[in-house]
Amino acid sequence: MSLSRRSFLTMLGAAALGGAAQAMPVFKGEAVPFSADWLKAEAQRLAGTDYAPMPEVPEAWKNLSYDQYKSLVFDPKKALWFDTDRAFQMDFFHPGLYFPRPIEINIVEGDTARTLGFDLSLFNRYDLFPAALVEDADNPALGYSGFRLRHELTKPGRFEEFMVFQGASYFRAIGTGQTYGLSARGLALNTADAEGEEFPEFTRFWVEAPSGDATTITVHALLDSLSTTGAYTFRITPGQPAQVAVEVTLYPRSELTHVGLAPLTSMFLFDQTNRARFDDFREAVHDSEGLLVWNGAGEMLWRPLANPSSLQVSSFVDENPRGFGLMQRSRRSEDYADLEALYHNRPSLWITPGDGWGKGAVTLVEIPSGKEIYDNIVAYWRPRDPLVAGTGHSFSYQMNWGGEPEDKRPVSRVLNTRIGKGYDKEKPYVIMAIDFADHEAFGTKEADLEDITRFISTNRGSVSDGVLQRNPGTGGVRLAFKFEPGDVGSAELRMQLLKNGKSLTEVWLYRWTL
Repeated sequence: MSLSRRSFLTMLGAAALGGAAQAMPVFKGEAVPFSADWLKAEAQRLAGTDYAPMPEVPEAWKNLSYDQYKSLVFDPKKALWFDTDRAFQMDFFHPGLYFPRPIEINIVEGDTARTLGFDLSLFNRYDLFPAALVEDADNPALGYSGFRLRHELTKPGRFEEFMVFQGASYFRAIGTGQTYGLSARGLALNTADAEGEEFPEFTRFWVEAPSGDATTITVHALLDSLSTTGAYTFRITPGQPAQVAVEVTLYPRSELTHVGLAPLTSMFLFDQTNRARFDDFREAVHDSEGLLVWNGAGEMLWRPLANPSSLQVSSFVDENPRGFGLMQRSRRSEDYADLEALYHNRPSLWITPGDGWGKGAVTLVEIPSGKEIYDNIVAYWRPRDPLVAGTGHSFSYQMNWGGEPEDKRPVSRVLNTRIGKGYDKEKPYVIMAIDFADHEAFGTKEADLEDITRFISTNRGSVSDGVLQRNPGTGGVRLAFKFEPGDVGSAELRMQLLKNGKSLTEVWLYRWTL
């Protein structure tokens, strides 16, 4: 059976049931000193050595089928800090299949840390899991592939998951009550480059043991790859939204010319912009529907995502951006008509950069995809200048997993983008219809819209002046205009509404392609 993205995310998010607690996570070795400064020194030391990937698990574990892999389920009653007064609990994921390299997990108490040993007895085993692997459970090559964090989110005594670290440098979180959707990574290197992408890995973690009344849990991680090492600190506060403060110092082994900071990964298959390409009963299928950028000049840019016929890379050049993220704005179940995937409940993810990001570009990579099981959207900040080897490069940023960012400019949001062919067979054209949320400057009468300036432009082809109308279905307004591409295969379109020279709306940007 092939791995389904939907079922895999469900597997990561599902709580195991039953089984009385018979074991707890065990430690190996003695406690050793630990601090964030030590971690930076360790990353710097490691950068001065040749890259050596973490050892892989035995072949039999790597050859597990999907059904065998998911039949080994962690028992939450055996979680770290279960049945204690700690404010958080932690589950573990076993290795194998798509996770051939185990990680090292350390628990920090005060200024020392101890390493957790792999313990197969923490997992409930079902009939499909090979008995021979149970007998080999003491193999020193085994280890956990990741971990999941839980907290009392909605009810005292009920520990619900809110964040997962597993695979390369991937992690994902949700706001309280949400369903897992898009992911983040520690670092992106050479994304969409012809020579191929490099995937750094979090190889070692240090989790600070929380107090009984803690609302934040701190996780440290060591990143390693052929080109760089890195020391990361995540200060994680669950809730709505889930907030993650990230501090990172990179130590390149070689000059990094194409770096992606705060990289986000998501899925976009179709919506009203490309609905005609998919014979599907649902209205839309996506984890994220648009890229939102608050640039250094104070403009709010909205770029609807696309599922192109060929690879697309878009760069939004900027200096000291105020924020960017992948948004899921359509929040009604009927916006998708999918009663299983619950796309309306997937989180948005907003990045607020710290000081000193300087010049660069918010970069959007859109990869052709024919199935919703594949992540095909990547967004990140690309510094303009390379990161030189032999020195540390520090960055910080805040992540909000939940809904829309709260501290953005008070302009009208883009609610929807609809695209379809016109009816003039002699001169083909495209109709673009963009819906905006209500704004006080729109007034209450049709005559109030006459004072609003419609700015519509394209770098190729031609556009009409557009028609601005009230939309009783949304309570806002809709601007519809005609785009005549002529014989071009692509064009960059831009649109916004203004009054007295002041922007009333987000700047709508779109790359049209045949």
